[in-house]
Amino acid sequence: MTRADVTTPPEGADGSEVGLARDHVQVPQTSASRWERRYVKGLVAGDALVGLLAAATASLIRFAELPMMLVDPRYLLLMVLLPAVWVGAMAVHRGYDTRLLFVGSEEYQRVLRAGLSLTAAVAVGSYALRAEIARGYVLVAIPTAVTLGVATRYLQRHRLSRAWASGRCLRRVLLVGHLRSVVAMTRQMRHERYHGMDVTAACVLGEDGDVSRVADIAVPVLGTYDDVATAVRQSRADAVVVLACPELDGPALRRLAWQLERIGVDLIVASALLDVGGERTTLRPVDGLPMLHVEHPRFTGARRAVKQAVDYVGGALLLTVLAPLLVMIAAMIKWDQRAPGPVFFRQTRVGRGGAEFRIWKFRTMHVDAETRLAQVRHLNEHDGVLFKVRDDPRVTPVGRWLRRFSLDELPQLFNVFSGDMSLVGPRPPLPGEVAQYPSDMRRRLVVKPGLTGLWQVSGRSDLSWDESVRMDLRYVENWSLSLDLVILLRTVHAVLKRTGAY
Repeated sequence: MTRADVTTPPEGADGSEVGLARDHVQVPQTSASRWERRYVKGLVAGDALVGLLAAATASLIRFAELPMMLVDPRYLLLMVLLPAVWVGAMAVHRGYDTRLLFVGSEEYQRVLRAGLSLTAAVAVGSYALRAEIARGYVLVAIPTAVTLGVATRYLQRHRLSRAWASGRCLRRVLLVGHLRSVVAMTRQMRHERYHGMDVTAACVLGEDGDVSRVADIAVPVLGTYDDVATAVRQSRADAVVVLACPELDGPALRRLAWQLERIGVDLIVASALLDVGGERTTLRPVDGLPMLHVEHPRFTGARRAVKQAVDYVGGALLLTVLAPLLVMIAAMIKWDQRAPGPVFFRQTRVGRGGAEFRIWKFRTMHVDAETRLAQVRHLNEHDGVLFKVRDDPRVTPVGRWLRRFSLDELPQLFNVFSGDMSLVGPRPPLPGEVAQYPSDMRRRLVVKPGLTGLWQVSGRSDLSWDESVRMDLRYVENWSLSLDLVILLRTVHAVLKRTGAY
C-alpha cells in the first residue's frame, strides 16, 4: 500500500485536467490518514514508554543493592536517553511507516532489527569512546525493550483489529477491474477483516461496465475506467485497488496515479500472485519498468536449524511447565466412569515429505467413536475432506471441556520434542485426507505439521475447506521465525476466545 509521490506531471502529458497540475499539489486529509496518524502517535508514545521501562528494569537489576543516589550518573543519563534512542532506532528501521504497519509480521521484524542494531551501536560506541558500560545492563535493557516493543505493538494491533471487526478505522476502497475479479476480491475482503479495507464501490471494465450494481455483493458500480476520478469522489474512497487486467497497461496506470495524486488517494495495484509475502518479492526496475522479482521460499539453511532448535527447546520447556496440568487432565479422563477407556488417543498422521507418524492427543471421544462414524457422518458441518460436527454425540463430557480450550492437543508436545512436528506449522492431516489432495495441496507436506498454525488461529473448524487450505499454503510459502512468533502470540488469544474449538 503506497501513497503516490506528490510530484507534478508535465503539462498536458495525458491530455486531461491532470496535465494542468500546479507546482505544488495540495493533498486533502482523508479519514484513513487521520486514524493512521493517531495510530502512529500511539506507537511512538508506546515505544517511549517501552524505552523507559527497559532502562528502569535494567537499572533495578544491575544496581539492586545500591541506593539511587549512589548509582553511576552515566546510567541515570541512559535511563533518560533510552526512550528517545529507542524511538529513534524504530524510526530508522521504518517502524512507523504505515506501509509496513497493520498487516503481517513486518512491523515485528522491525522491532527485532532495531534491537539488534542498537546492541551493535552500543558495543561499537562504548569501544570507540572508551565508555565502560556494564554488559549486564545492556543484556537486560535491550532484550526487555524488544520484548515489550513486540508486546505493545501486538496489543495495539489487536485493538485495531477489534475496531476493524466493528466497522471502524477502515480504509474505503474502490475496486477497478473485470466484474468477476471485483466480485471475488470483494468477497475475500469482507470475509477477512484483518487487512482493514472496506469495498464501497467499483469501476468495472469491458462490457460489464454497463451494470449499475453487483447484486450478490451489494457493491455499486460507478462506471468504467474513465470514471475512476468521479467514482472516488462519489464513494469518498481512501484508496483505489486496480485488479489484474490486460487493458490497464503502464501508461494507463500512470495517468490514473496522476489523477489520484491530485485528490490525495492511494493507488494499490493488486498482484496476480497468490499468498506470496513481501519478504519474497522485490521490485527491480528494468529500463523504467518495475519488475516484480519473486524469490523461492527457503526450507533449508540457518533459519531452518534455528526453527528446529526452538521446537526442541520449546517443546521440552512446555512439557516441563505443563506437567502438572497434563497429569491432572490424565487423571480426569482415567477416572471418568461415564466414558471408560485409555487416557491417550493415538492416530496415524502424515508429516513432512509424506512420512507417517503417530500423533498423541488426550482422548475426547468414547472408545467406539470410529465404529459409530457412519452413524453421524450425515451431521458433518464441514465441506471438503474434513469431518467436523459442533455437537458430536461421540464426544465425552470431559472431552467436550478439553476441546473447548484445546487442551486435548497438549500431548502433541511429545511429537514436537521427538521431531515429528513443529510448534508452528500446517495442520497434521490424516492419510485419507492426503490421498484426496489435489496436486497443489501436497505443497503443505514440504514442512512439518504444527501444534498450532495459521489455520488454528484464524477460526479453526469455522473455516471452510478452501480457506483452511489457503491458510496452510500461505504459511508454507511465507514462513519465517517472526511469523512463528506472531502465530504463537495469537494462539493464546485464540484459545481463550475458543473460536472454532469443538
